[in-house]
Amino acid sequence: MVCDRDQGARTPSAEFHAEHYGNRPYGDFREAFAAGLKSWDPDSWAEAFARSGAKYFVLVTKHHDGFCLWPSGVANRHEQGWTTERDIVGELARAVRAQGLRFGVYYSGGIDWTFNREPLRTLVDFLGSMPAGDYPAYALAQTRELIERYEPSVLWNDISWPTGLDELLTLFADYYNAVPEGVVNDRWPHARFASRLLRQKPVRRLVDYFAKRYIAKNPQAVEGIIPQPIPHSDFRTPEYTRFSTIQKKKWEATRGMSYSFGFNRDDKDEDYEAADTLLGDFIDGVSKGGNLLLNIGPRGADAGIPEAQLSRLSAFGDWLGANGSAVYGSKPWGKAGETSDTETADGLPVRFTQRDGMVNILILGRPAGESLRLRNVALTGEGKLLADGSPVGQDLLLTFRRPLDGGFGPVVRVAAV
Repeated sequence: MVCDRDQGARTPSAEFHAEHYGNRPYGDFREAFAAGLKSWDPDSWAEAFARSGAKYFVLVTKHHDGFCLWPSGVANRHEQGWTTERDIVGELARAVRAQGLRFGVYYSGGIDWTFNREPLRTLVDFLGSMPAGDYPAYALAQTRELIERYEPSVLWNDISWPTGLDELLTLFADYYNAVPEGVVNDRWPHARFASRLLRQKPVRRLVDYFAKRYIAKNPQAVEGIIPQPIPHSDFRTPEYTRFSTIQKKKWEATRGMSYSFGFNRDDKDEDYEAADTLLGDFIDGVSKGGNLLLNIGPRGADAGIPEAQLSRLSAFGDWLGANGSAVYGSKPWGKAGETSDTETADGLPVRFTQRDGMVNILILGRPAGESLRLRNVALTGEGKLLADGSPVGQDLLLTFRRPLDGGFGPVVRVAAV
């Protein structure tokens, strides 16, 4: 979260920049980015997303650097022409919709470094850097432009929102009128006295002091982020973490495939989470009424998606191709299965979903052999292995007609009688 625009920063990214690019400013990379777009094929992206089993896609249209991936008609007087000439948003919207996916837009409403160029040295600096002045009107106009041009099914704001509550709720109302089935996430905490107070350096230093003391005593506090509830949202968005129990409100965990969002050229395959881990996170979330928004970070040089990411998308597609009916259209069962007393005798946790009068038992791991025993689970209906339909005899003991082959995440479907 620390911005390397600070000339005194010696982070790894700042050192890499100095070694390879000297003192070239960030704006100089716009031409290289545009050159990389010449080889970009939105249809190939959309096909890869569809093969992964995804049902919707959310594009980062403007991140914290303020650069817009569509030819916006809203002028940024702080950085002239800070948009793409090519309509990346529009082309990708058409491509993913042609594949049957819903299309959503992400917008960094709380941060825009073209409106606030103050160096960010701490997390509190970052949180307190929401621009004021002419920025609220700019962010509002751009978000309305995205809604009018692309009619996104998901309106995904990040960090915070620079206007007051009345303007925000009016924006939501206009969005729902334009896209009746649209949804908004929970990262729209509107401008308040506290957010304006954080723009003052002495206040930020004081908050930093107490924040460091708190984290020192509670290190688990930095293990993921769960945004605080706001006056209105359609779903929650925990980041690099998950809810531990079934939630009444819809939610969507969000994370990158490796240590952070985006592409890092230094990442090796071992720096990425294993496909089994990502799938396990997804299945766990589904059992609790949630979903997974998994970040894809393309290369800037040629707009290609790295093979390490494509292989993990393929793993999702393979698993959902065999077991998707335990996920799509399902809902949580009486318990998610997250507690230790629902683990198999082999130490593999299980999760549950239900659909059409059937209970799905999703095994998080790679079991092998002919049987698995479930503790504290009472199901007496006929069971079948979802992948091939073979029968499974069970009375707290699942007995497979064909021995399991060690593939990840087998699913057993049992009539809920």
